[in-house]
Amino acid sequence: MKHGVAFRKFSRTSSHRNLMLRNLVSSLFQHEQIRTTLPKAKDTARLAEKIITLGKKGNETSYRRAQGFLLKPEVLPKLFSTFAQRYKERPGGYTRIVQIDNRVGDNAPMALLELVDNPRDFKFEMTARAVGRELLTDKLRLNTPRGVLNNGVTNAHSSLSDELRLKVSDKGQLRSVTRRNLQKVLRYRGREALAEISQKATSHIESLLAKPILQHRAHVAESSRAQNAKAPYSAAFPKTSVHAGSAVPGEVRPAGQLAKGALTRTGWVPRSRLRAVNRGPSQPSAYTARNLRLS
Repeated sequence: MKHGVAFRKFSRTSSHRNLMLRNLVSSLFQHEQIRTTLPKAKDTARLAEKIITLGKKGNETSYRRAQGFLLKPEVLPKLFSTFAQRYKERPGGYTRIVQIDNRVGDNAPMALLELVDNPRDFKFEMTARAVGRELLTDKLRLNTPRGVLNNGVTNAHSSLSDELRLKVSDKGQLRSVTRRNLQKVLRYRGREALAEISQKATSHIESLLAKPILQHRAHVAESSRAQNAKAPYSAAFPKTSVHAGSAVPGEVRPAGQLAKGALTRTGWVPRSRLRAVNRGPSQPSAYTARNLRLS
């Protein structure tokens, strides 16, 4: 019977397993975001939580224990200064595991392991995109598409400030799930985090609006050239940034696929996934020149 035998063995000896987990924790503290298999991510997160607790204590005993565990001495100052200050008010839960895809070859489940509130926080980025999309949808309910394209959504900061005062069950511009995620990602961050997520949401709104603007501008420019007009009507449309619309935004996709270039491998796709994709018709974008009725 299995008594007193805990945790995963990973088909390795105890020395090999402990060294592997120490290396993963050291890499997590160095990069603040790593990609590994799901079982390894769960055991690495358990150990990383304990080492960050040592960093928050900040005494000599904790420093010696962390120094004996970590394999990279350069992350020790980061642990006892940056992480200790970042998680000073947070009672626990310093790591986050996001399951992204399966590894090519053995089909092992892969996960993104990250420290919460890091500069490249995955949940912070996805919440900002969800906030931008829902603010734009709410704006289109009350205004015409032409007015939204000309004026944009400029009151994102004030809208998010109002949403933070509401309860999760209250009715507002955002869905209850998005409001809960917004409150969670901003709970232990400073005041500048609200301005940062407002800026990211506004940038995503501009990206969503860029595709119909560029489509309609190209259509009007082609019509103007056909009629030999001197001043094309497309010059009256708002200017868009160089990168806006280049990623074909507005599609409904899982969170892992939105960050596919940085987090998952591209290229070969398993047959099972191809069958799942071809099972039904693809969902068109909600923000196109035809859906917004710009013509």
